[in-house]
Amino acid sequence: MAENFPRQPLLAQIRQSPPLDLSLPYKTTSLPQKHILITGAASGLGASFATAWASAGASVVASDINEAAGTALVASLRSKTGNANVHFVPCDVTSWTDQVALFRRAVELSPHGGIDCVVANAGIAGKEPLQTAPPRVGDPNPPPPNLKVLKVNLDGVVYTTHLALAYLKANPGSAAPSDSTLEGPRDRHLLLVGSLASLAPIAGQPLYGAAKHGVLGLFRALRASAFMSGVRVNLLMPYFVATPIMPAAGRALLAGQPLAQIEDVVDAATRLVADHGIRGRGLAVGPRIRVVEEKAVWEAYADDFEDSEAFTRRVTGLMNKAVRYGVLGW
Repeated sequence: MAENFPRQPLLAQIRQSPPLDLSLPYKTTSLPQKHILITGAASGLGASFATAWASAGASVVASDINEAAGTALVASLRSKTGNANVHFVPCDVTSWTDQVALFRRAVELSPHGGIDCVVANAGIAGKEPLQTAPPRVGDPNPPPPNLKVLKVNLDGVVYTTHLALAYLKANPGSAAPSDSTLEGPRDRHLLLVGSLASLAPIAGQPLYGAAKHGVLGLFRALRASAFMSGVRVNLLMPYFVATPIMPAAGRALLAGQPLAQIEDVVDAATRLVADHGIRGRGLAVGPRIRVVEEKAVWEAYADDFEDSEAFTRRVTGLMNKAVRYGVLGW
């Protein structure tokens, strides 16, 4: 049966931006007007994001389960940057009630009464029970595996995403135009933080890999539909970085091998946050390698909609009609 709309225009229909030329500079002039919520921000990448964006003048809500570290970070940033719009709100991302309270508090702390950008960054790693603590055969009451890695890295991201799609849509002064651009007076941006483990396996880390593959799946589905709420969705996938999430054993195994540089991860994230024209793109960040030129950031799963299956093509077409023509169009 013939399709009721052509295949090739699908990239335009889902409002995905063109492939990125990462050699081009980008502007950060939009950052001082943004109110940004970051989970897992007391240390590691989250703290680096908060530092860079608060230094650029953004209003930042840093959230983490580690209250002492988060409070200290915010005090330091206020002192160093002179930016009073930097706040810490404690939150356990595996708790739905904690996350609801976090978003409500973030709105209260906003200079304009809304949230422009949500960064679902919180994540952990550790011993993998599937390989380090198998049940004893014959045990009449074998204990279940500890699934904390899944709960933080996937359930927590889903909670954050669920709330972000509601709060970003309600951002006052923002717009959700029905044409091919999401540009408006205010931005609506969800940045998911996956990992290179979203793309490739990490030996000995099956639960971590499952969670990060789940984040990739979440991104790939959302970027085909979030435009209905006027929200742009992007994904960041860093390789191993020397942050507290990396256990000592991991550092030992990678001794002498190149790691991703934290400044490259922050630069890639800042490009996605600051440039309102980037929609539905996934940036992987690895060690700096030289093929013809030195390169640390590249796009992954950038063009998989070009060969999309019939279900996605048809659903996307219906959603576009609903956005353009309302209920009658649907």
